[in-house]
Amino acid sequence: MHALTLALSLLLPQHGVLVAGKSLGGVRLGMTTAQVQALWGTRYGRCRGCAQTTWYYNYRRFRPEGAAVRFRRGRVDAVWTLWLPPGWHTPDGLRLGQNALEVNVHYGALVSVPCGSYRALIRTSGPVTTSYYVYGLRLWGFSLTRAGSTPCL
Repeated sequence: MHALTLALSLLLPQHGVLVAGKSLGGVRLGMTTAQVQALWGTRYGRCRGCAQTTWYYNYRRFRPEGAAVRFRRGRVDAVWTLWLPPGWHTPDGLRLGQNALEVNVHYGALVSVPCGSYRALIRTSGPVTTSYYVYGLRLWGFSLTRAGSTPCL
């Protein structure tokens, strides 16, 4: 295995876990940039066209698969998966890539928000909204955002 790939795989989780309302791959809303770097490392790309500081942690350079973190005033404002990273799941067994109907089986009917070519099935608990992204008929991604902000990332 290439040394860079090995170094990246030791930081950004290869099989990240979404704990609804709490964390995604260990990242929680409100964490500082230093805390995210301590958890996922410093090998990230910065979004040049984003209004807020956004870091992309891709498994391979220039390929949109992995996870992203957005900051507001130096603290995590949103965290989400990019594309369809393999192995990401919830503690109760919901996995990215599964049939989207599995979201309803696990969590009941959720609010559906159209986001262009995909939709977000959302559940808000206190100050955090957990989103399950659906593209076509598949569960495509996860996110945590502040309650009241758009889930369309």
